[in-house]
Parts: sequence; C-alpha cells; structure tokens
Amino acid sequence: MRLSAGSFLGCLGLLACASGPGTTGETKDYGWRDDKQVWVRGPWEAITPAKDMDDVIDQLCPAVMKLPRVQLRRYGQEYCGAIYSLGDGTYYATHPSPLGRTVLVFDSPRRTCKPPRYVMDERGRSTVYADYHSHPYQRSDLSPEDKQAVNQLWSIRIQFDTDCTIIKLVPHVDDDSPGEVFRREGKTWKRIGIIKPEDKADGFVTPVDD
Repeated sequence: MRLSAGSFLGCLGLLACASGPGTTGETKDYGWRDDKQVWVRGPWEAITPAKDMDDVIDQLCPAVMKLPRVQLRRYGQEYCGAIYSLGDGTYYATHPSPLGRTVLVFDSPRRTCKPPRYVMDERGRSTVYADYHSHPYQRSDLSPEDKQAVNQLWSIRIQFDTDCTIIKLVPHVDDDSPGEVFRREGKTWKRIGIIKPEDKADGFVTPVDD
C-alpha cells in the first residue's frame, strides 16, 4: 500500500494531480493553494463515516449526482475528492471539488476536476487512502489519464458515471503485481481487467472475466 501524509494547517493529505488551474470559484470547502494545487475540506456532511471503506464509496455517487452540471455530458462538470482516515479506524470523504480546467468536447465546454493535493480536517492529521471523481456521462470508463502510473499516488482510485456505475483501480504501482480494475456489483467487487506490469506506464487494461 502506497501511503504518505503531509501537513497543512496541521491536517493535510497528498493526492495525485491531473490538470491545471481553471476559473471555477473557490469556497470554504475547496480552493487553490499558491503552488497551484487544490485543497479540499473534510468530512463531507453528506457522507456518513464508516469502518468499512466500501460503505463510504457506495454513498459517493448518489450524493455527487445532486451537484450542479454533474450530469450534463459534454457540457458537464466533473468533481474530485478523497477518502481518508484520522487514524481512528473510520473512513471519511472530503467535500467534492469542481476546481480544474475547461476542455472542449466537440466544441462544447466541459469542466474537468483536478484531484486535490491537500485534505484539511481541523480534528487532526489525515491519511489518504483513495481519490474519487465523477464523469458526466453514462457508461463512462476510466480515462487514459486515470490509469497511467504517473498519476497514481494512492492505493485506490474510484470513478463513477451518471449511472452510478462504480469503477475501482488498484494500481499496485510500487510492486510487480499487475494493476487491477474492478466494477462494483451490489455489495461486491468484480474484477474486470488487469494492467500488466509492462503496461503500467500507459495504463493499458487487459480485460479479464473472473
């Protein structure tokens, strides 16, 4: 498991970075740092903390789908956040952040989110276990950038689309094991692909049917 923790205002965690600053406004729950990285605040009150991380993951999509522009496809807005702990055996989710950059999709503006680099929780120091993000489409898979080794700093990456199909990537960046891709089916995870060690740099997924 690849974990690291930093401190910012006494309680921060470090996450991968996928895109540059944009124009979406800051709030009390997320913002830009001077180093052009995003911070987010936790815990998010919409998500009930749990001893099992999967119980937190299962709550994320329905909550995020209530946010502005989240289901507008090529005109849509992505949201990024983190799942973390304070060392108490309980998992929490941060507020989702829309901060990122605007990209053109078929000449239409779509806002991508930048995974937050810092997690703020005034109760103590945070340890990040996963990042999560939304895609504003149905039947949307992990993007090439989502799967590339250079963008994996944590043990788990969670992505979901507007159908609330949840995909989990376990990249195994620090060892020779293949990366693994899972789809949430009910209360279980079905492995649907692997990333062979020689494919980790590009994030190419080989389908499997376990």
